[in-house]
Amino acid sequence: MSVTQFSPKEWNSLSGTAVVWRFLCLPTGVAGLWCLAEQWPGGDWSAGGWAAGSWGWWLFWTLVTGYSLFCWTSCFHETAHQTLCRSRGLSIWLGRVLGVAMFVSYNVYRESHIRHHAYLNKPADWELWPYSDPAASVGFRRMFAWIDLLLGLVASPFIYSRIYWSSDSPLTSPRLRATIRNEYLAVVIVWGTILGLVGWFHAWDGFLRVWLLPHWIAGVFQSGRKFTEHLGMNSYDPLLGTRTVLGNNWWTRLCTFMNFEIFVHGPHHRHPRAAPAELTTCMQAYLQANADRPYPVFDSYWRATCDMLPSLIRNPGVGMNAGASQPAEEKILHIENFVADVTTEILAETDADSSYSVRLAG
Repeated sequence: MSVTQFSPKEWNSLSGTAVVWRFLCLPTGVAGLWCLAEQWPGGDWSAGGWAAGSWGWWLFWTLVTGYSLFCWTSCFHETAHQTLCRSRGLSIWLGRVLGVAMFVSYNVYRESHIRHHAYLNKPADWELWPYSDPAASVGFRRMFAWIDLLLGLVASPFIYSRIYWSSDSPLTSPRLRATIRNEYLAVVIVWGTILGLVGWFHAWDGFLRVWLLPHWIAGVFQSGRKFTEHLGMNSYDPLLGTRTVLGNNWWTRLCTFMNFEIFVHGPHHRHPRAAPAELTTCMQAYLQANADRPYPVFDSYWRATCDMLPSLIRNPGVGMNAGASQPAEEKILHIENFVADVTTEILAETDADSSYSVRLAG
């Protein structure tokens, strides 16, 4: 398996006390699961427990847990980049644990995501299938988009897995494929054991309420985030081909912080090795230096979502499916890792807006 290669300055930027606070989404999710479980002792929510019989508390903890699990997906995303902290081992093993919880192989997601950054909005962008696939009809994309949104907990693992089982898979290394196979085997063993125990103890009601419902909510949030940042974007340039949110209120800024700044999506796509804490400053530098550029930057996630919604309804697509011409050939045709600057290192000159670049830690 590959590991992200950082420059010394990039590596040093992956530190700071803010990293610890971002990890609060993990214990918060566990606490939420515990509180929901306490409401259904013996599988009966009305039989007792600290807040049994209170639908308000049930709704509160279901939403808190669902959003915390959504933040787990953002943490999983950082483990794939290996930008959580200066410990690759922690990124890899935490990524594998979170991947098992989400029915996803860590390395399948990492390999898909590497290509998502390198070939944004292009047919080779495996992560945005079918929206990036010019062979996918608008009718199919409309239908699949609602499956993706409403059943993201199963649609997302399916989309990621395509890079492994597809006949066109770029993953040809026997060692990598064996690692991915073993990670999927771990998913089957863990969840087979869990579901077996749930069935043995006749705990389906508690399982559905405590785990599956919050997981479903998290899947809706995750697919909604993906759509908001990508649907309808036709540029192949990272800053012009994604929606970026720079929150102007405390709630948006808090949610951005809890999700490892992934909402600041444009600079994250251009600089996939950048530490999360650098992304807002990076985008502000681009805006200041390029006041004439029509960067799709929004001051709240709601405004970005409203900008996306017409595409979700009429034409869920990106790149050529959103009206772009066929992309030019990239400088790197077979990418195997994240680079420091996608625009200058990978994109063809005709597809890139490279008039200005900022100096990051690297």
